[in-house]
Amino acid sequence: MLQYMSCRDAAERWNISQRRVSVLCAENRIQGVAMLGNMWIIPITAEKPVDARKNNGTKPVVEKAHPFVKWAGGKTQLLDVLKCNLPSGIGTSITKYAEPFVGGGAFLFSLLEDYRFEEIYISDNNKELMNVYQMIRDNCVELLYALDILQNEYNGLSIELQERFYYEKREEFNTIELTEGTSVRKASLFIFLNKSCFNGLYRVNKKGKYNVPFGKHKSISICDGENLTKISAMLQNVEIKSCDYHDVVRFADSSSLVYFDPPYRPLNVTSGFTSYTENDFSDKDQIELAEFYKELSSKGVKVMLSNSDPKNTNENDNFFDDLYADFNISRVEASRMINSKGSSRGKIKELLIKNF
Repeated sequence: MLQYMSCRDAAERWNISQRRVSVLCAENRIQGVAMLGNMWIIPITAEKPVDARKNNGTKPVVEKAHPFVKWAGGKTQLLDVLKCNLPSGIGTSITKYAEPFVGGGAFLFSLLEDYRFEEIYISDNNKELMNVYQMIRDNCVELLYALDILQNEYNGLSIELQERFYYEKREEFNTIELTEGTSVRKASLFIFLNKSCFNGLYRVNKKGKYNVPFGKHKSISICDGENLTKISAMLQNVEIKSCDYHDVVRFADSSSLVYFDPPYRPLNVTSGFTSYTENDFSDKDQIELAEFYKELSSKGVKVMLSNSDPKNTNENDNFFDDLYADFNISRVEASRMINSKGSSRGKIKELLIKNF
């Protein structure tokens, strides 16, 4: 009878981390692996796979976790700036981290790579997005299987049939209700649509229906087993909520850092074409968020917030300068990567507002 060992046993035998063994299992690089419940089991006779993460046969190439979707306003280009502006005391006096408006998670994943927090909280008003986070955390293997099927089906079609396939999946995504029984399917469709749509947008109409057109991609890569497995491991002790940003008040205290990255205030009338949910984020909402920012600050919470800089288009627009006059306001250079017009992409100034 064939005998099996656990990921922990294999990690000890091969002198690698248990998380790395899980990644190898998810990528199907260990012959004969199987799932027993939610646990990988590995034939006891299996050999350690050759490490493919090599650079010219010398140093291992360590890939960091990165966002699993393209997201308007993502912070990948600003990670170094954000990290340079972190408060002192992370890991000592600051032991908790919270990120409402988590979006694609670029800053979250970067922080979790470099720091250890005792408690972590993320949320977003986009229930479909937060379902993806939950499925990556709780059902990563099943999600990878669903993504692999979608990827292979799409890539095997002609461009004409790919377009039909895309709109069929968009209709399915908009039609099926999010329940426990459909959560993995909805998550896989979310990632598929993000990777195959026009310009990597997530946009919905006033009825909350996803309405981004087909992107005419000849092939897509949506089943990134190594990255999703890394993210799954990172999220194991993270509280994931689909809710309004106000909910963070029950989590945040004087040992917390909270980072807000809300929907940006449009720089002009036409730049607000992307709506993440069926509800727009108006100037009234920006003012309400500023009041909440002040509330958290008064409780001793360390708070950072990003937003657009109105002075990019109107030097006399002091909307945020007035709202956050009592705090530290910095103007940082950022790259706008998603826009309907290529000419509108490029370097602009953004605001980084801190209470420390």
